[in-house]
Amino acid sequence: MTLKTHLMIAALAAAALTTPADAQGRGDLSGALSGFAELDADGDGVLSAEELRAPMAARFAAADTDGSGTLTAEELAAAIEARMVERGAQIAERMLARRDADGSGDLSLEELAGPRPAMFERLDTDGDGVISEEEFGALAERRGWRGIVGHGHHGGGRP
Repeated sequence: MTLKTHLMIAALAAAALTTPADAQGRGDLSGALSGFAELDADGDGVLSAEELRAPMAARFAAADTDGSGTLTAEELAAAIEARMVERGAQIAERMLARRDADGSGDLSLEELAGPRPAMFERLDTDGDGVISEEEFGALAERRGWRGIVGHGHHGGGRP
């Protein structure tokens, strides 16, 4: 196995074994504070190295289905898949909470892809009612997207 392959497996394993408290703490102070309380197993108001390792150890043990003390590619894949399903469910719940305008508990096409005029207006910086490749490129640059702009030209008569 190459170094790149080892690094990729390590990154995927870390993502799969990240605790919900770890994930909540990114960009949300309330999640970080509740995560701290969850990690502080003995309630002393400080985190020991052991308390920080405990959630990872628990997720590792759960992923180690054969009890060998190591994770096979299959065990890693299963842990990653389970984590993706969990995160997908969380994303779906947030989308429903934000976009379910009629309170039905489902999203219609209109609710899901409905007009978002404020966002469109921010992107349409020249106010011509369409988003040019340059305007889209500015968004891609702000977001750090690479390789998005410049693959094919539609409209505007540009080559």
